[in-house]
Amino acid sequence: MGRTFWGGTFGVRQVRKLVVLLYTAFLIGANPAVADVSALREGDMKKLVLLGEPVAVPEAVLLDAEDGEHALADYKGKWVVLNFWATWCAPCRREMPSLQGLQAAMPGIAVVPVATGRNAVEGIRRFFKDAGVTTLPILRDPQSKLAHSMGVMGLPVTVILNPEGQEVARLIGDADWNSDSAKAVLGALVAGQ
Repeated sequence: MGRTFWGGTFGVRQVRKLVVLLYTAFLIGANPAVADVSALREGDMKKLVLLGEPVAVPEAVLLDAEDGEHALADYKGKWVVLNFWATWCAPCRREMPSLQGLQAAMPGIAVVPVATGRNAVEGIRRFFKDAGVTTLPILRDPQSKLAHSMGVMGLPVTVILNPEGQEVARLIGDADWNSDSAKAVLGALVAGQ
């Protein structure tokens, strides 16, 4: 069932898109630094939503392949590209090599892929091998606690964290993170600290 706005009927999805567009336009107009970064967004990076103000990220325990515990706080002081993914996710398979390419191209940032939900370590290793990923860490959020607390509803989702560990941008869906546009956006964010 749709809602009537300005003489037209809109479904829930159209209303959400309208709210996102208006919110993004407001943020860009209110924050000149965001406007500068917004001008660099091309291709897949057009899906990147830049926040007007940084948002705190909840603490969470992530597990590595040997069940060692890690925290996002381990990355404080660095820009972080936090990617939520799963072994069963086809768009994640397309996206993961570009995340590795981004890490190689911009070693000053931390690319942190987090396998969300039920992902067996062997399945993650096989996924990485099939995708040609050799340099990114294996980190898991087996009960999706971090994903749920950050409002991740589908996969993949990539969140950009500033050096204070706060969310400053989010992209829903897969993207080419090794593209010139992605590197330009991240470079501008880093430079604008």
